[in-house]
Amino acid sequence: QVQLVESGGGLVQAGGSLRLSCVASRSTFTFNTFDWFRQAPGEQREFVSGISSAGTTVYADSVKGRFTISRDNTKNTVYLQMNSLKPEDTAVYYCRTRPPVVWGQGTQVTVSS
Repeated sequence: QVQLVESGGGLVQAGGSLRLSCVASRSTFTFNTFDWFRQAPGEQREFVSGISSAGTTVYADSVKGRFTISRDNTKNTVYLQMNSLKPEDTAVYYCRTRPPVVWGQGTQVTVSS
């Protein structure tokens, strides 16, 4: 089964940027859709962005224009470039792939005001 490892989280001031990475352990990467979700304390996990095997992208309204998802099939890696970060972006960010559905362990993003 494919495994996902996220990295790139951290503490940043409002207005700053971070780039998250999600590395997949298997070469079936090319055929999969990848999504980023996030979960703030006391909140439900919510969809942030997704990218299909064909490169079609979709974004939640809350991040549209600030976040960019991309993939590098040669590196089995999906990225989430996050710009103009806001305190409300603070959450644990999770990478998910499908099919079948597999989740990463998450990476913490904290945005200070």
